[in-house]
Order: sequence, then structure tokens, then C-alpha cells
Amino acid sequence: MSEVSNEQFEQMLEDSIKTIRNGEVVEGAVIDVKPEEIVLNIGYKADGIITRNEYTNEPNADLTALVSVGDTMEAKVIKVNDGEGQVLLSYRRLAAEKGNKKLEEAFENHTVLTAKVVQVLGGGLSVAVDETRVFIPASLVSDTYEKDLNKYKDQEIEFVITEFNPRRRRIIGDRKQLLVARKAELQKELFERIKIGDVLEGTVKNVTDFGAFIDLGGADGLLHISEMSWGRVESPKKAFKVGESVRVFIKDINGTKIALSKKFPDENPWNDAASKFASGTIIKGTVARMTDFGAFVELAPGVDALLHVSQIAKEHVDKPSDVLTVGQEIEAKIVDFNEEDKKISLSIKALLNGKEEAVAEAEETEAAEAVEAEVSEETAAEE
Repeated sequence: MSEVSNEQFEQMLEDSIKTIRNGEVVEGAVIDVKPEEIVLNIGYKADGIITRNEYTNEPNADLTALVSVGDTMEAKVIKVNDGEGQVLLSYRRLAAEKGNKKLEEAFENHTVLTAKVVQVLGGGLSVAVDETRVFIPASLVSDTYEKDLNKYKDQEIEFVITEFNPRRRRIIGDRKQLLVARKAELQKELFERIKIGDVLEGTVKNVTDFGAFIDLGGADGLLHISEMSWGRVESPKKAFKVGESVRVFIKDINGTKIALSKKFPDENPWNDAASKFASGTIIKGTVARMTDFGAFVELAPGVDALLHVSQIAKEHVDKPSDVLTVGQEIEAKIVDFNEEDKKISLSIKALLNGKEEAVAEAEETEAAEAVEAEVSEETAAEE
């Protein structure tokens, strides 16, 4: 048997080790990790090196927190010899190529993707799909105006690819159309099951000077200021807060418009008004508003009574504001109750007259009792 020379042995050993070339994809096991680089055993005569920049787009990432010794991974050969006898690899570029392929297929098939928002830009959001960046313009982030996009940072969001041009580094995502489609579906389901009179739980979405818009889970309904309470609501913004839950019922449906109300019939203060506000009842109330002919006094939430200017005092009063102020509590006598027209008339004058008559009657009774006692004493003395 012939002997093998050293030269022949080295040649055989080198031939037994695989060869690699630039652009090839190799697989290896992590044998060392430093904050700025990863060392891979790729079964080649030299180890593979992945620098921080070739692993991730994050400039300050600590690779020891992302990769562990023993992990296996694929990478793309950038240089067979980096000048120091090592193979320069890129995990990021391979991931980007895979990401581009995935995005291209998603673009062609209109596939819904889910990815993490890695950066909030002035004009939109940047999401990462396998190290490939997708830009979602601010106008396509939501179906409503978003003043501050920072709430999406590090959040997982769904979107579709509407433009794919990797050569120009232009890959555009759209989240808005998904939200619009889902809302349309929810709206259809909502209108198929609701009817006038239904009581629902909703969430305050927006509050204006004239009312509040309530999210019913598929469509918004308007709760007008006049339907917020049986009592008086001066400002919807003081009565409701965005995000709070409210119980309402459907007052009317007109196409896709829903009118809501919180004035539940069983809570109508006029239901038992006849017993509470019968004529002759002396009652306290609060001056709610005034006109030249009188003042409207709130006796209970939703129940106002008129105190005519001629009934404010015994003496002549030119206008209510001369003696009364809004918010002032007064005591008066109910002189008329009209349940059918829901009208109540008050009089302070009648109350004052009644008190004077009561005082006069009491004085007369006291005087009569005094005379009777005096007569009794005289009779007893004569006996």
C-alpha cells in the first residue's frame, strides 16, 4: 500500500470540507456570542461571523440578549474571506429576502399580515416583516383621524400590502381598509338585529355641544342633548366622558342613522306627578330660568312649574330678575296642576296670603281663648 504524502493528505482534507461562495445560504450553530457579533460553526474551514449590523436593523442591539450559544440559524455569505480568514455572513439580508418574498406573495394574494410597529415616523408607521420594512402612511393607519401615532409603537397590527416595489424600496401597507371592511360587516350585523325600542349598552365615542355619539358595536348612535335626561342638561361635555359605558334605548332608525335616548318611560317624573304636585301643595323648588313674564322653577328633574311675575310677591314686580336669581331655592304654593298639558302654576303671593290668614286666625283664636279664660275667672269669683 502506497504511503500518502503530507501534500496529498492536506489536499484530501481540504476536499472533504465543503466549499462555499458569495451569495450562498449556509446553516450553522452558534458557538460564541458577543454584544456586537455572533460566531457560527458552518462546517467550513473557517468560522462564520455575523456582525450586529448584519443581524438586525437596531443600531444599539445587544446580540447576547437575542441569540444564545447552541442556536442554529441560516445566513447568507457576504465574503468567503473577510481578510482575517473568517467568513462574513448576513442574517439580516437573508431575512430581508425572505421577507420580500413573503410580502410579494401577500401583495399578489391580498393576504392579511400581522407585524410589529418598530418605528413611528412623522408621516406614518414602519413595521418589520422578517427584517423588511413596510411603511403605512398616517392616512392609512386608521379609518378615523389619528392625532398621535405613538400609541402604536411596539404594537402588533394587521394590514395588507397595497404597493410592492422593493427596487425603489417602496412597500406600502394599508390598515384602514381592514377596519372599514370590519366595521361594514359589524354594521350589517347590528342593523339586522336591532329595532326601535331596544335597550343597548354602548360606549361614549365623542361628545359635542349638541349631544354624544355612542358606539353600539358596529355603528354609532346620536344621543341628543334633549334625550340625555328627563331633567335639564346644560352641557353634554359635563354629563358624559369619552370611553364611559352608557345604557340607552333606540328611539328611531333612519337608514344608517340611529337616534338614541336615556329618557326611559318608566323613569318619567310625570308618572306620579299628580300625587306629588297636587293643587294646594306647598313645595320647594329651584329657579331654572327666567323670562319677562315669569320664572320657571324646577320642582324635580324634568318637572318645571311657572311662577308668573304677578305671583312672585304681594307688591308689584316689574320683572322676575328684580327679585329672583337663577339657582335660588324658593318656597311656593301650587295653585294649578294640568297633567294633560304638563303645566304647573305656582304662587308665592298665595303662600304669603295663606300665612297671613293663618297668623290672623291664630291671633283671633288666641284672643278668644283669653276672653273666655277671663270670663271664667270672673264667674268663679262671683260664686
